[in-house]
Amino acid sequence: MFRNLIIGLALISVVACGSKPRVQLEEGGIKIKPTLQHEVIAKEVVGILENFSYKKVAPSDSLSNIVFNNLIKMVDQGKNYLLQSDIDDINKYKSNISQDMKNGDLSAPFYIFNIYSQRYLDAMEYALTQVDVAHDFNKDENYTNNREKLNWFKSENELKDQWRKRVKLDLLNLKMTTAEGKNEDDKHKETLRKRYNNLISQAKKTNANDAFQLIMTSFTDAIDPHTTYYNPSFAQAFNEGMSNTLEGIGARLQMENEMVTIKEIIAGGPAFKEKTLKMDDRIIAVAQGNDGEFEDIVGWRLDAAVAKIKGSKGTIVRLKILPAGQDISAQPTIVKLTREKIVLEEESAKKVIKTVKGDDGKDYRIGVINLPKFYIDFEGYRKGDPNYKSTTRDVRLILDSLSKENVDAVVLDLRNNGGGSLQEAIELTGLFIDKGPVVQVRSTNNRVEVEQDKDAGAIWTGPFGVIINGFSASASEIFAGAIQDYGRGVILGSKSYGKGTVQSAVQMSRFISPTNKLLLKAAGADKDADTPTGAPEFGQINVTIGKFYRVTGSSTQHKGVDADITFPTQYVSEKFGESSEPAALPWDQIKGTAFNKIADLKTTTKQLQDIHMKRMDKSPEYKFLLEDIEEFKKSDSIAQISLNQDKLKKERDINKAKNRARINKLLELNNMPLWKEGQPQPKVEFDFILDESMKVMKDYVQLVKK
Repeated sequence: MFRNLIIGLALISVVACGSKPRVQLEEGGIKIKPTLQHEVIAKEVVGILENFSYKKVAPSDSLSNIVFNNLIKMVDQGKNYLLQSDIDDINKYKSNISQDMKNGDLSAPFYIFNIYSQRYLDAMEYALTQVDVAHDFNKDENYTNNREKLNWFKSENELKDQWRKRVKLDLLNLKMTTAEGKNEDDKHKETLRKRYNNLISQAKKTNANDAFQLIMTSFTDAIDPHTTYYNPSFAQAFNEGMSNTLEGIGARLQMENEMVTIKEIIAGGPAFKEKTLKMDDRIIAVAQGNDGEFEDIVGWRLDAAVAKIKGSKGTIVRLKILPAGQDISAQPTIVKLTREKIVLEEESAKKVIKTVKGDDGKDYRIGVINLPKFYIDFEGYRKGDPNYKSTTRDVRLILDSLSKENVDAVVLDLRNNGGGSLQEAIELTGLFIDKGPVVQVRSTNNRVEVEQDKDAGAIWTGPFGVIINGFSASASEIFAGAIQDYGRGVILGSKSYGKGTVQSAVQMSRFISPTNKLLLKAAGADKDADTPTGAPEFGQINVTIGKFYRVTGSSTQHKGVDADITFPTQYVSEKFGESSEPAALPWDQIKGTAFNKIADLKTTTKQLQDIHMKRMDKSPEYKFLLEDIEEFKKSDSIAQISLNQDKLKKERDINKAKNRARINKLLELNNMPLWKEGQPQPKVEFDFILDESMKVMKDYVQLVKK
């Protein structure tokens, strides 16, 4: 199927004409222009997505509107730079961007990017002038960091007032870190001067590749959230991330509202082991070693910030963190990590045996297998290496070990497992069922293939459970869905992510015709000075080429997999899952395929849910979890920040006291010493979901015995 796609893609022709005169980029301000290579690639990407991707979306007025809105959101999501007059000016391109891109005309999106870039520079230079202005910290006024739901600035004076307040807040934040009785105002002003000068310096280094990547992301996101074009530099970084080793803290980072934001914790890395960072935490400053000074990275380019955070194995990095959900006036926490070489072997399946006391007074032993991703050593597999590493092989060995240790039940923990190898999801399912269909895959030509487990017999036939959450995606959902459909085990946790699409990564050089390669070479545009050595010449496209369906015919897209035994969560799918993506493919259903159901667990899961909820009614840990979720929801809406020093200090003191009380409540529940004033914050590892899942599995074993 995929080979035919490649052949088809290679036949796309490149036209050199435009539909209308291009926007002039030579007038005033920054003058970043697209290269000939950018124009050729843009044509090809539009052609690929129109003719060969799963969704097959043709350029149109409606698509252009989405691309336009995506681009505006990407450059100024918080509405801190552009004026209403800028929006009025660029609105004339709103209905034509995708059609122009099909013809290789990138002048309109580059014009928009240039306007934003100039506004950004103007704002930073104005902010610099406000550092030495006398600010009244006793005055009652507020600052709104994220203006996304507000109107655009009506005038430059309105924009300047926003940045006057921003500088005042930055100074106030620094001022409040000073010990009582000390005056370090000059030092704080110097810190801010360095910050803004650094931001100005970095903004001036923005190049055409930066703009092109942003523009292409605006386009591909309008088609499908999992279809992405990567320029050569980004493609190299992506492929390194998919390779066997990484060096650093073990987190995938993204820029959101000018802050480096953690979007994934990589299993096996320092951040994963220490459990001190979580999704959507923001890194605002970085220090090297135990004693290095913190360097502010707010507003930095992502690559520059990452360069500070990454580093050689064994070196120490300290991060200043704004916790997820808290506003920018919150007291940052300090996290110290020792960088490591992260080998994918550390992402391997691991086991632990938990003991739970039953209602009958007996001890029940439950084997827990933690699986961070579905991995396989493709190279070893292709070469016929008899010892190649894979998820299924590792789990098979663990199940053999657990059987010898006479466990009463097995649980596979797939929380935060974002997927991986489809082949492994199918083969892993085969360890728990007899042979049969596992998943259906529909391709771009609507052909449906049923992927089967062909090995007779199961390795584990006893009571089985699978734990999922809102970040269990793709291959995790295929596995959990099959276990649920077959009635082979109980699914615990919360609704999964809902990614039911198949992507393939292909280098763009396959799509550029020999004629166009010669054209680019003749124009000297085939080699870019900014392209790293070894990076894909024209970048890479990850394109959606298929869709997953359960054996019942139901798609996992959007809906995901619902747990049988449910736990509350702050990460609701409407905000964090696939359904939060405007361009995500819809849920649909195809004809189910024949399979032999192992058991009907509806009555059993209803009984287990009832027992679970009765236990929760009396559980202080469950009550704590609900309170935590409620607090998260409150902090999720960022309110205005007071610029009055006394008021802000009072708010911070209240929040610090609430945080200490929360930590102490958690420590108390775990029978640990309380956190006293003056002591460093203790690290508390508390996994209520896992603990309660063990009790549910104990109930399951007892029901099976009855």
